[in-house]
Amino acid sequence: MRRKIVLFSLVFLVAIGLIAWQQSPQWLESFNETRAEEAKQYRAKGLALGDVSDQETCVTRALSDYASCTDSTYACTVNQGIQLKACLEAAQPSENFCADVPEFNEKATEEEKNWARYGCWDADIAGEGCRLLLRQKQQFCSQ
Repeated sequence: MRRKIVLFSLVFLVAIGLIAWQQSPQWLESFNETRAEEAKQYRAKGLALGDVSDQETCVTRALSDYASCTDSTYACTVNQGIQLKACLEAAQPSENFCADVPEFNEKATEEEKNWARYGCWDADIAGEGCRLLLRQKQQFCSQ
């Protein structure tokens, strides 16, 4: 009896594995198509906002939208990052926008980490995504 259960379990697991393996290319293709479409939409939103805003408004809006986002942390961060980058491209300069923003380094220094951390705390926004959005501002200011 025990052998039948073990054999049945193995056959079941192999069948599930084959189904998952067969479906993975379609799932990945669908996921990539969805992400590409979302990226286009968020870029368009960012450009439209930037056309009527200044740089500070771009950052404020990205952080606000991130904080109210109900999707996954990953999706919220990526989508708001795309929107922010596009908005900053099109926005009018803000006076002192880059004042007190540390120079961007690929590997963040303690000064950079603290700047982003306290920026998020001051805005009362939790999550790693907030810091990544502020790093985008930092990168923009370092160009």
